[in-house]
Amino acid sequence: MTETTQEKFFSNSVLRQICLDEGADDVGFVEITRETISHEVKDILKAFNRTKTLMSIIKKANRDSVQSQSLPVVNDEFIKSFRKLSDVSQAVINRLNALGIRGVSVPAGFPMDFSRWPGKIWDISHKTIATEAGIGNMGLNRLVIHPIYGNTISLGTILIDAGLDKYDHPIENKICINCKLCSFVCPVGAIDKTGDFNFMSCAMHNYHDLIGGFQDWIEGVVSSKSIKAYRAKHNDTETMNKWQSLTLGSMYRCSYCMAVCPAGKESLKDYTNNKKLYFETIVMPLRTKKENVYVIPNTIGHVSASKNPDKTLRFVNNTIRPNSIESFKKGITLAFNQVAAKGVNLKLLFEFTGKEPDTFCVSIHESKVEILENVSDTNMTKLTADSETWVKVINNRTSLLSALVTGKVKIKWNPLHVGKFKKCLM
Repeated sequence: MTETTQEKFFSNSVLRQICLDEGADDVGFVEITRETISHEVKDILKAFNRTKTLMSIIKKANRDSVQSQSLPVVNDEFIKSFRKLSDVSQAVINRLNALGIRGVSVPAGFPMDFSRWPGKIWDISHKTIATEAGIGNMGLNRLVIHPIYGNTISLGTILIDAGLDKYDHPIENKICINCKLCSFVCPVGAIDKTGDFNFMSCAMHNYHDLIGGFQDWIEGVVSSKSIKAYRAKHNDTETMNKWQSLTLGSMYRCSYCMAVCPAGKESLKDYTNNKKLYFETIVMPLRTKKENVYVIPNTIGHVSASKNPDKTLRFVNNTIRPNSIESFKKGITLAFNQVAAKGVNLKLLFEFTGKEPDTFCVSIHESKVEILENVSDTNMTKLTADSETWVKVINNRTSLLSALVTGKVKIKWNPLHVGKFKKCLM
């Protein structure tokens, strides 16, 4: 039977074989009408407005390269893996075009849409689609773990305008073995053994030469009055690392959580056969590697890194600044600083007017934060503010005192709660 028959146009098995023939290591399919991805649909259709099926496609990386102590070896492997995935995706689309199926390949990583910054700059959450497509499921390290290849994989998504006869579904059994090696090896304490994940600690270090530290570097350049002043902030090594990342592509600072993960059929035997040897040869060389670690002062990252004598602390600023009430609201949980919040217990009701009207409550208790909607309890501090003015206040472009004097911000009950709240954000 030829590839141009109607049956193959809608066949799950035929599309799967096409992907494997073109070099994919695995693939899964999700229908766009699936309820569990409904929050992704708007951006999916923006990327390709005729989408009926999402194809989650993977390319495995060389595990030994990812486990290397040499960052050039690790980053080169990532670059090659992403390039291979892109080539495979394009080859698949070419095959499908010949069958009358149209589609687009969504970038596995960069480029992203920075017109949305600091919001969701990616079109599709590849991890979400991969888990829905049965590629694998999420581990403690927040990486998708494939049942065979583990987490040393690159994820991509192809959008096509064809419906299939059968779709794939999430894997029921958990692949993560809960060894917690990722938590142990993380230099900035981003992965808590309880399952919590500190996004800012990870982003500020791992993405230091990318979006995590680029603005901090640029502002350091602009604010330096002399070469001497600049070098006091950024040494020559850091400057050259920026050059390399800008010139050759994404240069990550850390992938230890991926490197030490033993889950997946191909790697699990190396761990279970001799856990002591695995720990000594894979985990400890990364744990004891002497290197700079980039952290925001007085945060989980700072506290965690300071306990490891093999890491040199380098302090950075949080330059992920909200430009709207929506990004402020979403960013509260991401930028929440558990260390600064120790001993702080409060509820703060925000009521925004003007360009972005919104009302919600922020509750801080036992070093945790929660955003509450539709709160009827009025026995708490209330901040009423013009939305545009508050964005300026939170970004230190205007002072809270000035906003209070002009009446653009009003505080009822305990104004000290507002100051405490601001200190709980990085």
